[in-house]
Amino acid sequence: MSTEIVEQHRKASPTLLGFALITVSDTRTPENDEGGLILASLAIGAGHRVELSRIVPDDIAAIQGAVQDALDIAGTGGTHGVDVIVLSGGTGFSPRDVTVEAVTPLIDKPIEGFGELFRMLSWQQVGSAAMLSRATAGLIGLRTDLRAIFLLPGSPKAVALAMEKLILPEAGHLLGQVRKPV
Repeated sequence: MSTEIVEQHRKASPTLLGFALITVSDTRTPENDEGGLILASLAIGAGHRVELSRIVPDDIAAIQGAVQDALDIAGTGGTHGVDVIVLSGGTGFSPRDVTVEAVTPLIDKPIEGFGELFRMLSWQQVGSAAMLSRATAGLIGLRTDLRAIFLLPGSPKAVALAMEKLILPEAGHLLGQVRKPV
């Protein structure tokens, strides 16, 4: 795809998105959820809305419930309340890391390139430890109501990297493409 076409798509894409931000952690609280605060600050700073912000434990049912709550936030006048769902935490390999197991069964269409690019960018920051991230993304919802969902590590540097380099630059473009009339 040429850069001209990509730029045309971006110009025709939504510029104001609703975000749901879900921190997955047994230890974070609203007072010490640095990653969640970074996510909210970056989304708002880019001109988007934060429709939901929540902390849930490392528990499959709790994670799936929070994702469903985000999907249930509907917009008015044909717009979506939540367009992008970002989960931070629980994407590693410790026994309590179950975010990937909780969410991937809900994903209708995976975005393989997200995890690949995230780990490549992470490698530039942390070296070979980047392979320990199971960050992933996908589209979730009905064909006419697809939302983007991103699963990130919980570290503040990781959430900032993913938002600044991948999610914020491309979420509108992605949703503009998948929501095109057929």
